[in-house]
Amino acid sequence: MTVPAPLNIDQVYHRCPPEKLDFETTETLEDLELPCGQERVLRALEFGASMEGRGFNLFVLGPSGAGKHELVERFLGKHASEKEVPPDWCHVYNFKNADRPKALRFPAAQGREFRKDMNDFTDELRTAIPATFESEEYQSRIQELQEEMARRQHQGLFDIQEEANRNNIAMITTPAGFTFAPMRDGEVIDPEEYKKFSDEEKELVESKVEELQKKLQQTIQQIPRLRKEVRERVHALNEEMVQITLGGPIGELREKWSHLPEVVAHLDAVREDVVEHAEAFQDGENGPPAGLLVRYKVNLLVDNAETQGAPVIYEDLPNHQHLTGQIEHRARQGTLYTDFTLIKGGAMHRASGGYLILDARRILTQPMAWESLKRTLFSGEIRIESLERLYGLVSTTSLQPEPIPVSVKVVILGDRMLYYLLSHYDPDFLDLFKVEADFEDDLDRDDGCYVLYARMIASMARGVKARPLTRDGVARLIEHASRLASDQRKLTAHDRVLRDLMSEADHWARQAGAELITADHIQQAIDEREYRASRVRERSMEQIIRGVVKIATAGEEVGQVNGLSVLRLGASMFGQPTRITATARPGKGQVVDIEREAKLGGPIHSKAVMILSRFLASRYAGEGELSLSASLAFEQSYGGVEGDSASVAETCVLLSAIAGVPLKQSFAVTGSMNQHGEVQAVGGVNEKIEGFFSVCRSAGDLGNQGVLLPESNVEHLMLRKDVRDAMGEGRFTIYPISDINEAIELLTGMEPGVADENGDYPEGSFNRKVQDRLSAFAEVGKKRDDDKDNGNGNGGKEDDD
Repeated sequence: MTVPAPLNIDQVYHRCPPEKLDFETTETLEDLELPCGQERVLRALEFGASMEGRGFNLFVLGPSGAGKHELVERFLGKHASEKEVPPDWCHVYNFKNADRPKALRFPAAQGREFRKDMNDFTDELRTAIPATFESEEYQSRIQELQEEMARRQHQGLFDIQEEANRNNIAMITTPAGFTFAPMRDGEVIDPEEYKKFSDEEKELVESKVEELQKKLQQTIQQIPRLRKEVRERVHALNEEMVQITLGGPIGELREKWSHLPEVVAHLDAVREDVVEHAEAFQDGENGPPAGLLVRYKVNLLVDNAETQGAPVIYEDLPNHQHLTGQIEHRARQGTLYTDFTLIKGGAMHRASGGYLILDARRILTQPMAWESLKRTLFSGEIRIESLERLYGLVSTTSLQPEPIPVSVKVVILGDRMLYYLLSHYDPDFLDLFKVEADFEDDLDRDDGCYVLYARMIASMARGVKARPLTRDGVARLIEHASRLASDQRKLTAHDRVLRDLMSEADHWARQAGAELITADHIQQAIDEREYRASRVRERSMEQIIRGVVKIATAGEEVGQVNGLSVLRLGASMFGQPTRITATARPGKGQVVDIEREAKLGGPIHSKAVMILSRFLASRYAGEGELSLSASLAFEQSYGGVEGDSASVAETCVLLSAIAGVPLKQSFAVTGSMNQHGEVQAVGGVNEKIEGFFSVCRSAGDLGNQGVLLPESNVEHLMLRKDVRDAMGEGRFTIYPISDINEAIELLTGMEPGVADENGDYPEGSFNRKVQDRLSAFAEVGKKRDDDKDNGNGNGGKEDDD
């Protein structure tokens, strides 16, 4: 087998050719309104924003930092500018049912005007009606009514008195009321003299007095009725005067708002209510009660007077109240009260007729907000209710505002996992969010993309108010974008990372007094970011240099190899070599994964070890049974182990332990392997290589160290400059491998050997050594089984040899 050639420095780094950038600085480049490479998202947004059907709301999928929010808001803003402005909505007092405020719809900007009209009307009520009651006309008519009542009341008493006089009976006024006494010659008869009256005279007098008392009682009983009649006539007069006073203002308002029948009906209800409470306006000193005037106010819930086109609303705290509105309460004399003016609209009200942008994770973490959103979208109307009342937690009386119809396009931003989880677990989700807009993580890197990407960088620079970039600065940023994408043929689509890096480069350019951002400033920003996040990496490196964590970078060892792993802490990621060891002895074909047994290995790592076990049986046991008891361990690893990127290293170290052939410790290995021994791509190859390179450099002078990685990972390499320099000087080597035999030959220096038609490997080859040792294990196992059958066993225990 031919050993693969090592990679050259051009294969491990894809430079950005300067001739592809036809400009001196980004100052001369035009802005890129929409990002390049996101055609799928843009088409989905265009469709979702225009589609009028029910349930065609959008879910924008993509990783954080991809610039989803900025793109969606910019796109929808442009799309919404061409639509008409939605109507205003007001809540007004419901004179028939005070607990259910009415909702009134107005063309855009007219809601604010109606509120002003009603405020002016209320102010006019404060002065105009009291002035009416103080007018001479009103006072004179009230006086006439009072005089008429007094006259009618006195007339009844006068008639009785006249009748009494005609019958020689006097009607006398006393503190207790009226009484009657006989009279002669105009004078009341003395009681002693009255006793001298004959019985007939006494009976006649008493009979007449009784008759007069009955008439007096009837007259007195008429007084409350007369007073009630007067009150009714006064009330009618008050209503008449208020009607006259309101005639002008209400008439003007009715004429002004005649194009809105519901508003006219409300004005009529206001007039009737004012007339009904006319007496409350008579107190000119204190004015009418504040609670009465509030009834005529207008609560402007949605005001689109200054909206251009359809609204685009982003709600950064999408809880139930912020989405659907709330009813506020105020304290008065130790108690809480509310009225229709304390109803506050939510984001759904403001976005009606336009677009509402929400973050998926935020709305899902707010109690019942997701259910409230779905309820509103299904019903097509917004009901303002508190969570306590909505879910029966309290039974206190509160307002129940009239629902407001809503027509809104909801756009949710979230990562892919949330989209798939909601699709699977929420039966309503796909009925309400039928449009999927999936962001690209990476963009294709080809000759045609450089100009567009440069324009995107220029737009970002202007957006963060950074200095213009030079050509080499843009080239370095493009190269770093490939590194962030971990692919020579891709560029990252994560706007936030590039924007932050550009802002930091602008800072270093300002510190240096430069007017332009160059490649050196970009590199300084990259280096500073890595340094700020390097504490854990440096401590880890220190442990290796001091020998606390054992990593060999020279010599040869049996059953020991350098594997490569990646650690991710926050936003930083770095590679670190790990010593992998193996043991082998006769057994029952079992490969013990110590990590799994210690519950430190994840399911993918366990799967890789099972594949390794089947590979050994398939390659070396033939038709027989694999007689092996082996173990694998990641030495000095105390955290979890997950992934299959160490399966090539694990295979090599296990074969080394079986054959007794040492492996070169100057190499580190990464790569996944299938059951046929083919090497497959893994992730984090840049960080892994650089991690081992740093260990080798720190251990002493670089010499013949290197890394074995999958051939399919070569196009993912964007290595640091110091690694490339060492490669150019021949002090560090990277080998691409596609088969496990290539790894064996590079690590052992031996020919792996190819099996003949009988499954036997050539003498002196590595695979022959493995095959012979496994055959020896099988003989030991067979002998043990025979001894056991002959009664010479050792109690079923395995030999320690």
